[in-house]
Amino acid sequence: MDDSSAATTVNVDPRHISYTHLMYALHAASILVGILSTALIVTAFVFGAPSIIAVIMNYARRSQVRGTWLDSHFSWQLRSFWLAVAAFIGASLLFWPLVVILIGFPLLMLSYFLIGIWVAYRVARGWLALRDGRSMPGKGF
Repeated sequence: MDDSSAATTVNVDPRHISYTHLMYALHAASILVGILSTALIVTAFVFGAPSIIAVIMNYARRSQVRGTWLDSHFSWQLRSFWLAVAAFIGASLLFWPLVVILIGFPLLMLSYFLIGIWVAYRVARGWLALRDGRSMPGKGF
């Protein structure tokens, strides 16, 4: 039996499952703010209070779910957040200088849009897997 299947057989406290649902809900709230306001999905996700609260909650309880199938969800959420931050910073550094010559603005907005779509996909995929009691892949994006 490999480590991933061993982790799925460990009993999980139902309160931790509810806690993980709450973290996904907070991330989804940030995405919703990005869709329904003048903010972009990626900026609402990276800078929004709900997502930042979810990341803090994740770090606060991560050790309590270590070795369970929920650990994969905690890692999935943290990877999603930090990769979105890195992609946002990378796109900004790459395209903001080009805004001066006008070509940068559409490229910047396109990159922010694509990052936002990726974030929404990650949250939806993770939350659906949690609902079904499935763990998330350990590696990869």
